[in-house]
Amino acid sequence: MKTVVINASPRKKWNTAEIMQSAQKGAESVGAETEYINLYDVDFKGCRSCLVCKLKGKEKCKCYWRDNLSPIIERILAADTLLIGTPIYFGEPTAEFRALIERLIFCVLSYDDGSSYFTGKINVGLFYTMNAPLQFFEDSMKDNLAKTEFLFSFLNGEVTSYPVCDTIQVSDYSKFNMAGFSQEAKEKQWILQFPKDLEKAFKIGAELSK
Repeated sequence: MKTVVINASPRKKWNTAEIMQSAQKGAESVGAETEYINLYDVDFKGCRSCLVCKLKGKEKCKCYWRDNLSPIIERILAADTLLIGTPIYFGEPTAEFRALIERLIFCVLSYDDGSSYFTGKINVGLFYTMNAPLQFFEDSMKDNLAKTEFLFSFLNGEVTSYPVCDTIQVSDYSKFNMAGFSQEAKEKQWILQFPKDLEKAFKIGAELSK
């Protein structure tokens, strides 16, 4: 089994990265071979609308725009599991996350009938990290993010999502104009809840990579 793990956060050593590293360990615990990618290190852009993937006679499920993302897309489509973590900015995943999804899903989408050209099966785990509390996520974000989650159904596998809420953003809030947040409350949440989030990420990584 092959699992591709993607950190779609600009930070390599903070909440999202820790969640994805835990998910990777979960995948490895069931024997999966894993590849970990920091997406912000990859030089790429979103879909260029070249439409080569829609040309008659061209191999399907392949992004033909040659940059550093196209071989990653090939490795994703050859994997059994895809685990992606992204911060939520203004209620949406990061721009790099969106650019990846444009390229990955568009090349498997049929413009003849709206079906998927992809004949394999890739289980997908999505992890959202955010400053917002869980209730706000449930009330104001969950339904909108479900639209993005639907796109992964074109990969024919199980799609699981998990929100990591009310995260701590910086180690010392007193250095920033962030008076709307309580460092004490954030640290309490980090101590009491974040270990549970790491454990859940481990379990999801393991379950989807079996």
